[in-house]
Amino acid sequence: MSLIVTGSIGIDTIHTPTGQAPDVLGGSAIYFAAAASFHGPVRLVGAVGDDFPAELEAPFNHFNIDLEGLEKRAGSKTFRWTGKYLDNMNDRETLSVDLNVLAEDSPPVPTSYTDSQYVFLANSHPGAQMGLRAQFPSAKLVVADTMDLWIDTAQDLLKDLLKQIDGLVLNDSEAHLLTGETNIVKAGEDVLAMGPKFVVIKKGEHGAFLLHKDGAVALPAYPAREVVDPTGAGDTFGGGFMGHLASTGDLSLDNLKRAMAAGTVVASYNIEKFSLDRLLEIGPADLQAREAQYANMLKVR
Repeated sequence: MSLIVTGSIGIDTIHTPTGQAPDVLGGSAIYFAAAASFHGPVRLVGAVGDDFPAELEAPFNHFNIDLEGLEKRAGSKTFRWTGKYLDNMNDRETLSVDLNVLAEDSPPVPTSYTDSQYVFLANSHPGAQMGLRAQFPSAKLVVADTMDLWIDTAQDLLKDLLKQIDGLVLNDSEAHLLTGETNIVKAGEDVLAMGPKFVVIKKGEHGAFLLHKDGAVALPAYPAREVVDPTGAGDTFGGGFMGHLASTGDLSLDNLKRAMAAGTVVASYNIEKFSLDRLLEIGPADLQAREAQYANMLKVR
């Protein structure tokens, strides 16, 4: 499959009620790529600074990730984020953020990547996302993620982007902010009116909702016995979702539902440890077993 992700790679410091993890690997692109790689190879486009610690590079080689598009930029510093999760593990506070290399020009897309058919524009400025989207004119599927910051500060550009992509992934509070609708069905309908063929609205511990021109899908989260670190859950959901679609080549509503299940299951593993530690421990067989449990849980007859 020719799946590519563009987005952030960073160094996180995470505080949760279960503990803390200083200076660990993070960023939307690496969480996505790790999750998607269980379905096949993933091409990654991203940048880090020359301060990026060598000890954080091991996961790049563990997962099935093509690193030709990874730039280590001389004279720049790596994106850093420090966050604290509240007791409910759903709400978090950003304690500090240093954009560093993310505030600079986007890294170049290698020529060998321009034939990518499945493109995921992980969370970044919509202007940068549009610039990257333009480099894949013949892509079969282009999906983007976004966040409240861009809805607040670059909404016009975001709406321009929505006319150029097939799908949008965002959470329920972001959908409300973008559309003014508190009802996720109405919010989804408003997003579809802006251009994409489908929208996935994530609801954290309550699962996810997909609205498509051919229908709708609502799936619960996989029941978690213990949540250690929710960081990257949405990005790993996106990786499992896109990885499944790219590996099957089927964009029907039924397969979008199966892709949502794949994303839900890999995200359920991700939250069990800090950073990528849990994903480093599992393999395709673990995912298949949990997907079977999840499918059985959803049977009603």
